[in-house]
Order: sequence, then structure tokens, then C-alpha cells
Amino acid sequence: MRPQPLITVTNLTMAYGSFVLQRDLTFTIQQGDIFVIMGDSGCGKSTLLRHMIGLREPAVGTIHFRDTNFWEASEKHRNQIMRQCGILYQSSALLSSMTLAENVSLPLRQHTTLARDEIADLVSLKLRLVGLAGFDHFYPSEISGGMKKRAGLARAIALDPEILFFDEPSAGLDPINAKLLDDLILEIRDSLGATVVIVTHELASIFAIGNNSVFLDADTHTMIAQGNPHSLLESTSNRKVKQFLTRGGSEQRPTATPAPALKKHAKDTHIS
Repeated sequence: MRPQPLITVTNLTMAYGSFVLQRDLTFTIQQGDIFVIMGDSGCGKSTLLRHMIGLREPAVGTIHFRDTNFWEASEKHRNQIMRQCGILYQSSALLSSMTLAENVSLPLRQHTTLARDEIADLVSLKLRLVGLAGFDHFYPSEISGGMKKRAGLARAIALDPEILFFDEPSAGLDPINAKLLDDLILEIRDSLGATVVIVTHELASIFAIGNNSVFLDADTHTMIAQGNPHSLLESTSNRKVKQFLTRGGSEQRPTATPAPALKKHAKDTHIS
């Protein structure tokens, strides 16, 4: 028997006033998925993410987290759901006046009753998990773009979330650092037993880590494909999806191998 989806989006319409950005979006996300939201520029990828993290209410349709209709739940219940989510924004969104340790400690100080020493220990652990051991007292202006992404990820996993949301995490990174971030996302997914929802148009990342996806179309204002990106590349008959996944028409398969399935048992993660 197939397990209950972790997230179910049903007949979702996203609109700004009378302008409909996307309509009739229906898909599910299973526990352990690395789910990719992809599509052409301006199609509403980041807007869909904002709907899923509770920043925008649907014009029509529902978003369920397991059995809970998010937008019909009480504010208290919605906040409880959001506490199980970690978010890494495109710009990392680190507070420039705070050290990395202070940035990572924010959710722990706001949402737990842990003592100061316990928070400090957890912050050091999270920074070590993302390869930033020893950088606790550095400011964002003192580190590279790739390190800022990792610091943002450390903050996103501070509360050991069940779901991680990423908005263009590889934006601005060179190919080597983008690959390192992909590997880190996989390791964090396995370590936490988390589910990942990621907005990206980076094909290397899509094929390296994605195992499920939805494709939004800016012209028809709806989804035109869903499923494993590798399977879509093989089977889709939609010209736009094929062009997107082959960079405009090349039939050469991507060299990246599919992401491994979520391990059944979490493991300690040490990243050098």
C-alpha cells in the first residue's frame, strides 16, 4: 500500500487580483522526495513555493500537510506545521549585523526553551554539518557566496525540520560549489530523514538530486508535466518540456545519475 503523501496540492490556482498566474495544479510529494519545481522564467515557481510555506493563500484549491488542510487550520496549527519546515532563500537571507552563530541560533532562541549553552552546542553542530566548523564568529561579509549558502542551510536545519524548502539554492554559485551544495542537500536529507522541495532551473541539479517534479508553463498557466526528471526526459511528448530538459533540443542524456532513495535509517553526517 502506497504511504500517505506528506504534501498534497489539489486544484491550486495562484492569482494576483484578476491575473491568474497558474491554475489547476495537482500533485503529491512523498516523504523523502527531493521534489523539483521547474519551468520557464516567470511561470510562478517561486510563487508556488510561497504558497507552500504559508506566505500566500491560494485563490482556489487546497494544500494539505498529511491530513491537515493548511489554510483551513487554525493559526496555531499552521505555525506548528511551519515549525517543521526549514527554508533556504535564494540570497541566503543572513542578517549582516549578526555572526553566523547568531544567525543560526535565531530559530532556536525564538522557538525553543533551550539554555544558552545548549543552543551554542547545537549551533556548532549545525555549522559543522554544513562544513563551516570554526566559522561561528564570522560575519556574512567575511565569507564567500558558497559559504553563505551553507550558513543559510545550517539555519534552515536548526530545528531538525521534516521538510526543507529551497528557492534557487545554486543561483550565483560556480559549478564546483553548486555540485558541493547538491551533495550537501542529499546528505542532509539522509541525515534528517527530511523531504526537500526545491525551485531551480539548473539542469545539473535537477538530474543529480531530483526524484520527483512538476513543470509549470508560463504560456498555458498550468502544469504540463510531472514525475521523475529522468523519466520525463525519456518519455515526455511535450515539446517545451523536452526543450527545457535538453537545453533547447539536444537529445544527449545528462551525465548525472539519479539521486539515491532516502535511507531508511538516519546516519551521522560529517562534511569536510
